[in-house]
Amino acid sequence: MTPKAVIFDLDGTLLDTLSDLTYAVNVTLERRGYPTRTSAEVRSFIGDGAEMLIRRALPAVTDEAEVKAATAEYKQIYLDNLLRETAPYAGIPEMLAELKRRGIKSAVVSNKYYKSTKELCDIFFKDIDGVMGEMEECGIKRKPAPDMLLRVMDELGAAPENTLYSGDSDVDVITAGRAGVKCISVTWGFQDEDRLRSAGAEYVAHHPSEIISIIDSI
Repeated sequence: MTPKAVIFDLDGTLLDTLSDLTYAVNVTLERRGYPTRTSAEVRSFIGDGAEMLIRRALPAVTDEAEVKAATAEYKQIYLDNLLRETAPYAGIPEMLAELKRRGIKSAVVSNKYYKSTKELCDIFFKDIDGVMGEMEECGIKRKPAPDMLLRVMDELGAAPENTLYSGDSDVDVITAGRAGVKCISVTWGFQDEDRLRSAGAEYVAHHPSEIISIIDSI
């Protein structure tokens, strides 16, 4: 298969953001008088957007108004601390460069809210061809709904049969299936291979270079 576009999740796929996400979550919790969370706990909360991340981090009995207020505070804290430790995973820049060399378009579709997604992509991935972050207020449903992925595919002029999607979570596997595109799951992010396989992952990469090898084999 020679795809026209390869579209990627961001957190846990292109960027190692766990430390900075954990920091922002815990500053939010501390400021609002709640117990903090471990990095492993935050890792397990990631994948469904900022509000769900904070909802899972807060005590189960937290009311909706507090969830909304804590989410807004978290978003600002995270924006102010995007670059404490965040960086691309080893091999990601080289993999993206190889896609560009082959004339294959690349883009990001993330449940991370749009402002931080765009800022991080502008910093680390200036050559990608499209960016979509969470924008449910605009009527675009977040993953695992296919809306975001289909929107970016349309912008790139890519059809399901010549698009690949790559991500580190079961949400990404489901999203790709609903959009009708093949998915390359990755194991260096926030979920292990067993969970990805259980979600239906067909192609699994253990290093960014294997994404290229899988593209060549499909």
